[in-house]
Amino acid sequence: MREEEKKRSSQDSSFKRFMKKRWAFPAIYIASAAIILTGVLWYQTSDNATDTDSYDYEATDITGKKYDEPALEVNRAMENFVMPVKDPDSAVIQKQFYDYDGKAEEQEAALVFYNNTYHPNTGIDIATKDGETFDVLAALSGKVTKVEEDSLLGNVIEVEHDKGIVTQYQSVTEMNVEVGDQVEQGDVLAKAGESLFNEEAGVHVHFEIRKDGTPVNPLDFFNKPLSSLQELDTADKADAEENSGATEENDEAAPSEDKSTEESGANEGEGSSEESGAEDENAGNTEEDESADTEEDPAGTSEDEGQTDDQVEEDTATESTDA
Repeated sequence: MREEEKKRSSQDSSFKRFMKKRWAFPAIYIASAAIILTGVLWYQTSDNATDTDSYDYEATDITGKKYDEPALEVNRAMENFVMPVKDPDSAVIQKQFYDYDGKAEEQEAALVFYNNTYHPNTGIDIATKDGETFDVLAALSGKVTKVEEDSLLGNVIEVEHDKGIVTQYQSVTEMNVEVGDQVEQGDVLAKAGESLFNEEAGVHVHFEIRKDGTPVNPLDFFNKPLSSLQELDTADKADAEENSGATEENDEAAPSEDKSTEESGANEGEGSSEESGAEDENAGNTEEDESADTEEDPAGTSEDEGQTDDQVEEDTATESTDA
């Protein structure tokens, strides 16, 4: 028993000596904190692994998957619009874009005559100096949304670059793309051809840039990024086009109103002339009547005077006889 007590006392004394050391309590504290922190991290890691396995990747309420829309690539937003030809220096613009705010001469030159009617050009018609066919390139990277054969427009290819922003290539042949294809800037889409709508242009490509269905002047956006078109407000432009159309209709109606006014004035003038002529005739008739009455009156007056003289002589003779 004494030996066991001695051992216990020796152990207690050694533990007390250990605890009396200065580094004993800090060492115990740090070791305890490390153990607790390790346990917490292990618990969180195990929970995350369990939650990841329970995700429904087909759900639509996950961030980024709520709407099934294609994401816009960063490099596409940095691209600049370019002419849809390989060598812009050899290109010739046969017909400009019809600008409703432009000068009258420029607007007249941007009209397309078809079926005895003039139509505003909603894009630019590009051809080469030699008049030969050429490769039509993608002006900007995007997704092909339309490929149609059209005898009037000469076939149509449409490429979407952002929501509401598209480019159209008309009057093309030998189309190399299909709907759904992803094209990069500079890819060959087709070859330039002809169209019935604008036969005067010959072999060309009709190029359009549209935002929310409203055409814009491509020359204003060449060598500019897509962001410059995204910031454009086309609603005011559409209103201006509608107002200009209403103004042209009013201008066309105004000459007819002036003409009717002139005709009514002419009719009034003719009526007044006829009335004045009738008044002149009445005045002439009145003068003739007065002259006739005047001529007749002197004769009547002379007759009356003659009768008075005869009566005086008869009265005188009667008086002398009585005497």
